[in-house]
Amino acid sequence: MKTLLPRLLFALLLLSGAATAVHAADDLAAVKTRMTARISAIDALKSKGALGENNQALLEVRDPAVKEAAGVAADENKDRATVYAALAKQTGSTPDQVAKARARTIAANSAKGVWVQDEKGAWAKK
Repeated sequence: MKTLLPRLLFALLLLSGAATAVHAADDLAAVKTRMTARISAIDALKSKGALGENNQALLEVRDPAVKEAAGVAADENKDRATVYAALAKQTGSTPDQVAKARARTIAANSAKGVWVQDEKGAWAKK
């Protein structure tokens, strides 16, 4: 019995860890689905100048008169933070480092006319 209890506890820990990993994968799949569904709305708001990409790889409202911009930005930024945290964990980095690297990529790949913020914090249309 003395050896059975530690083995049962170990098995429970393994199962809970596996469940957490599966849950995390499910969460990331849900995040990806939400982000994919949101792309056209984000692109439209960026082309209107209502949203821009800041130097932390997050959306920032540039025109508060466009009411849906704040909600779209908040939803997207929450999902991006989840992705950056997962990538940081996988790579042994930090979410901040992942975000800064992603911000450079987003800025480089942004369409002409989209607001982007450089590393020093200055905004400009690409």
